[in-house]
Amino acid sequence: MIVRTWSARATPAGAAEYHAFFADVLLPELRALAGFAGAYLLSRNNGTVVLTALTFWESYDAIRSFAGEDMARSVVEPQARAVLLDFDAVVTHHELLVEART
Repeated sequence: MIVRTWSARATPAGAAEYHAFFADVLLPELRALAGFAGAYLLSRNNGTVVLTALTFWESYDAIRSFAGEDMARSVVEPQARAVLLDFDAVVTHHELLVEART
């Protein structure tokens, strides 16, 4: 399993709008992609809201089908760009070694 990590910053109102976009628009699109295995959206408010998205993928090939050949480039839709103050242009990928949620 590969975890793709990306962060952005937003105002509290922008973060709420991004949360709605993530849940209502982006997740259904991701769920339709072969090799997509889930996601988390994290939030930390210290005046400016820091959003961190973790998406889970079965393989690097699955990520390439979503992000293109330059897998390190972030994919940020115009609707998301409109509500964010700034965002990472580059993502990171991590291989999941242990999962222990229960």
